[in-house]
Amino acid sequence: MGYLIAAAINAVMLYAVNVAPGWQPLPFLTEDTRQVLALLNLSLGVGAFANLVYVAYDPPWWNAVGDVLTTVVGMTVLVRIWQVFPFDFGGTSSDWALLARSLLVLAFAGATIGIVVQIATLLRRRVDNTAPH
Repeated sequence: MGYLIAAAINAVMLYAVNVAPGWQPLPFLTEDTRQVLALLNLSLGVGAFANLVYVAYDPPWWNAVGDVLTTVVGMTVLVRIWQVFPFDFGGTSSDWALLARSLLVLAFAGATIGIVVQIATLLRRRVDNTAPH
């Protein structure tokens, strides 16, 4: 059931970003957001697809493969957001741009750790499956 909910959330996000209300009403996003949308849509689509596959086929090693794939695509989105930085926080007294960049760094670090953990999980399962019993 959790995989279906996750896939549905990805589908709702795709709809919300691209159809209604869309990303345009958010005052801090600039027109440069268009340069990030294709990768963001890919990431949401890959996440939805992976979760739908997990509904039918759910061994731990397969989840690790899917998690590596979805996280790598997510990291690609983070890199593109960093490059484009489609935000305009206006003339506020707070340094929202610094906060946004800091959160991007934290997200990238978390994704990197996630990939390392999932690769270790895959390798451990491979060793466990090839060890003599």
